[in-house]
Amino acid sequence: MLDLITAFAALLLPAIFFFINKWKRSKDSKSMKQLPPGPRKLPIIGNLHQMRNPPFRCFRDLSNQYGPLMHLKLGERNAIVVSSPEIAKKMLKDLDPGFADRPRNVAAEIMWYNSSDIVFCPYNDYWRQMRKLRINEILSPKMVRLFESIRRDESARLVDTLRESSGSSVNFTEKIFSLSSSVTCRAAFGCVCEDSETLVKMMADTLNMAAGFEIVDLFPSSRIAGALSWGKVRYMKKMRRKLDVILDDIIDRHRRNRAEMAFEGGRRFGNSEFGGEDLVDVFLRVKEEEELKFPIHNNNIKAVLYDILTGGTDTSAGTIDWAMAELLRHPRVMAKAQAEVRQALKENPSCEQNNVVCNLKYLKLVIKEILRLHPPGPMIPRTSNAEHVINGCIIPSGAMVLVNIWAMQRDPRYWKDPEKFEPERFEDQAVDFGFEYLPFGTGKRMCPGMTFGLATVESALAQLLYNFDWKLPEDVRAEDMDMTETVGLAALRKQSLFVVATPYKSAN
Repeated sequence: MLDLITAFAALLLPAIFFFINKWKRSKDSKSMKQLPPGPRKLPIIGNLHQMRNPPFRCFRDLSNQYGPLMHLKLGERNAIVVSSPEIAKKMLKDLDPGFADRPRNVAAEIMWYNSSDIVFCPYNDYWRQMRKLRINEILSPKMVRLFESIRRDESARLVDTLRESSGSSVNFTEKIFSLSSSVTCRAAFGCVCEDSETLVKMMADTLNMAAGFEIVDLFPSSRIAGALSWGKVRYMKKMRRKLDVILDDIIDRHRRNRAEMAFEGGRRFGNSEFGGEDLVDVFLRVKEEEELKFPIHNNNIKAVLYDILTGGTDTSAGTIDWAMAELLRHPRVMAKAQAEVRQALKENPSCEQNNVVCNLKYLKLVIKEILRLHPPGPMIPRTSNAEHVINGCIIPSGAMVLVNIWAMQRDPRYWKDPEKFEPERFEDQAVDFGFEYLPFGTGKRMCPGMTFGLATVESALAQLLYNFDWKLPEDVRAEDMDMTETVGLAALRKQSLFVVATPYKSAN
């Protein structure tokens, strides 16, 4: 009997140890592939009950509890929130292009023509083709310098308008968005759009819905979510029809003018104000040449044109708007910036030479600090194209990745007095801020319009600071100004800025 038990144990014990070891290896493997930490999820809605606007502030507060690599369940979607420069570098540089895709959303599908633009387009050969055309043809440093006269002219128009309202309270936000829209349209289309006010309103609404937090985006497979979002989807389709009318008219006008130019013997080569090609001309030319790997059609052209409109208008206007608000709240910085501008421009008030603005060192520091506190895009939205493991945590394939640059640029671990508006922090040019300072993103999908946008901001601020003394209306105190942001891709000021502009006597 003993021999029988011994034989049985000899057979059974190895099997037991085998299954125990297998279970332990399985457990260890699973522990190595855990999702990043995050708050507890509820059935169906996940963490949506913990969301509040604006999302980047909410995510910053949650990350303070759960860490710089955090997992949220937003409806059906896995969301990975990154609030660390080190982790951002791993994703956006070391593992690039593993995180180069953009999350899909309904607004991009409708307003950007099935995401056939550059901003929302999937990372593929078509995207590389369109981005190359955009950068080489209109957003190169050479072209940005060529548009200096447009920036100067539109800034002068704004100055004249503000002079007419001297001493009265004016909606600065409205006027600066009009300036930015005019600069963008003239540079890209050769003229100011007749429907510019409609376009500005359309862009604001579109960007608010393009962040990917609409219910239909968070529950893409749910018919109920689709029904609940029917009103917004219908509204976007209505805006899209209006956009079609505006952009089709621009494209048709360019096509007719190009035909007339060819008939007249080529005294002009395009529709730009300088006699050359503008962006629409470039696309029409390459479309006619049929040499692209991926042929483009009118909808592709319109998608990129709407990219130019939204990116060129909102980024520049929003930065100028934030800058004026912060300067009014910080008189010391305002006085120092104005003293520099007025000294530099006293012999050249029209700012005709580009190097005058280039030498405004303190103004550049002010703009850098504005972009730190108020980045145009507070979060970099990406998508994981495969399963990745970062810091021992699994990043699921298809997960929405949100790099919270707003939080990183206000993190006390990397910035002294991060909530303080202090342009002087950028005086040390030897400091490399790396991935804790990414106002225009980074990598392959870095904002291609950065140079164009900064040139508009610098030119406009220089003229505004030179020509006027600024104050708030009598019933508004600087410490009571509402500095909250809108919800959307662009973190604009939620409330319009009203100011009183008094002409500077020496500028007359």
